[in-house]
Amino acid sequence: MIFRAGQFEFTFPRPTMIMGVVNVTPDSFSDGGRFLDPAAAVARGLEMIGQGAEIIDIGGESTRPGAEPVSEAEELRRVLPVMERLVSQVKAPVSIDTQKPSVARAALRAGASIVNDIAANRADDEMWGVVRKCAAFSLSDWSGCNARAWTLSK
Repeated sequence: MIFRAGQFEFTFPRPTMIMGVVNVTPDSFSDGGRFLDPAAAVARGLEMIGQGAEIIDIGGESTRPGAEPVSEAEELRRVLPVMERLVSQVKAPVSIDTQKPSVARAALRAGASIVNDIAANRADDEMWGVVRKCAAFSLSDWSGCNARAWTLSK
């Protein structure tokens, strides 16, 4: 099997691939908002590549239980500076973690090789049109644990 992500190609079977995650959110459950500054986020991505990560995933909207959704404009403000700087400095695929087709489209234009849609494209059929032009698309099943879903689940 061959996994293609933009200009990158990985042939399987092979050892496990490690994806480093850089969350540029103030309320991330994994890093506590340590990488809000684009320079710090890029430095963290470079550090993870140096530690063996083969893909870097950039996310600008927290999906922790109870997290408030962010606007498209805010998510773009968070992720694009990091995406633009990081893709110019690494020879590895950089992924955008988003549910919004407009954010995915902008990230692909900025150099992203993978769209990581944790909503498994449930939120908007427009995403199919965006990723059709993308070499790699990751679907995962997020149960919708933002603030609205968290409230509805109670």
